[in-house]
Amino acid sequence: GEGMRALTNTIVAVLAGASAALRAAPSAGTARQYGFRAPHVAMVAELNKVEVTSDQVDGPTFHKPLSTPDPVPEEGVEVAAKLMRSGALFRYTPGVLSETALAEADMCEYTGFRYTVGFNSCGSALFIALKCAGVQPGDEVLCNAFSFTAVPSAVHHAGAKPVYVECTNAYVMDPDDLRARITPTTKFLMLTHMRGKVADMEQIYAIAREAGITVIEDCAHALGIQWDDVQLGRSALAACYSSQSAKVINSGEGGFLCTDDPEVAARAYCYAGCYEQLFEQHVVSPPVEAFEAVKLETPNYSLRMSDLSAACVRPQIKTLEARVAKYNERYARITSRLADCPHLEIPAINPRVRPVSDSLQFNLLDMSSEQVSVFLSHAKRRGMPVGLFGSPGNSRNFRTWQYAPTSAELPFTERLIAAAIDVRLPLTFDEADLDLMADVLLAAIDDTVAE
Repeated sequence: GEGMRALTNTIVAVLAGASAALRAAPSAGTARQYGFRAPHVAMVAELNKVEVTSDQVDGPTFHKPLSTPDPVPEEGVEVAAKLMRSGALFRYTPGVLSETALAEADMCEYTGFRYTVGFNSCGSALFIALKCAGVQPGDEVLCNAFSFTAVPSAVHHAGAKPVYVECTNAYVMDPDDLRARITPTTKFLMLTHMRGKVADMEQIYAIAREAGITVIEDCAHALGIQWDDVQLGRSALAACYSSQSAKVINSGEGGFLCTDDPEVAARAYCYAGCYEQLFEQHVVSPPVEAFEAVKLETPNYSLRMSDLSAACVRPQIKTLEARVAKYNERYARITSRLADCPHLEIPAINPRVRPVSDSLQFNLLDMSSEQVSVFLSHAKRRGMPVGLFGSPGNSRNFRTWQYAPTSAELPFTERLIAAAIDVRLPLTFDEADLDLMADVLLAAIDDTVAE
């Protein structure tokens, strides 16, 4: 009716006009380079007015929110607006080439996988990857102790039990502890590349092969990251990538399950919401025989990515390689300013890894828990409320996963996250912002050690 058309027109106007409502900003050049009309939509721009917590702060302060997401390119805004005007929003609208199907093809082209299935979240993709791998209720799944709650949640959703593996000081799975946690009944490993940090993949896969373990890779933070010049995740039965708003492709929420296995792909499509002959509308798809073999025995969970999310993501996949170079240049800039500080450690990146360094993590050294808290307070006072992975309310702290608690102590991971700091590096921040961020972090450390 008229009311629904009016609501649709209002949403379209917000999407199409929000970025145009902004004017020039220090990072507008970066925004234009990657297809953004302006560096933030109006609501996010308003959030840029970050205030330090004291009127009298000597030394550097920062005034932009670290949570600033990368904006959707104008191309994506226009396609999303066109979709809403047409009303063709169902994932399988007859006669309409789905944006999700096109995004799946784009992901195949970028990553090198044969098949990709779009999901409403990376958590959903991880859950379905476990189901497709054959995980049954009661099975044990080895997982990183240092990860995000979505990973043990996916294991829990599948009815399985996570068994947590210690990390190293570089935030990656410890291969020695992995080997120690394997039992005769161990069949599955969910390997997480938390914040894009990469374990010794050669060693991890050698252990998995030796034990006959199926590997699924949680690549939520790993799109664009390469091991020996190959996209991370390519060795797994399935790898899952995220398009949540803090990732390098941003649709607010979303994910992709990628695989080379036609049966896994067909099952994943059916779990996601493909039924009858709708697989004929996919751009990249397993053969008909693969669908016919599994579709009647696979439940439909209606988890597929929406076309609006896919419209946001597609232009960002196209610009990712250019942005990877920019992310890594910026990371090198800020880490070089922090390198000589004796009170923090930035773990080295394995030379076999081509990183995508869109965030910064470091370990505070030789600080008590009280001093870590003091550092956090000083950083916040100076306008940079950085994260602590081990904070009691941080969902990356395994102690918060009470629905799937650890059955063994994890002393190294617990000590590490108690002093491990997390800092986003939004692409819309310019070089002066990065320099100022480094200065604020160093000043906060100086404030701490001076007490």
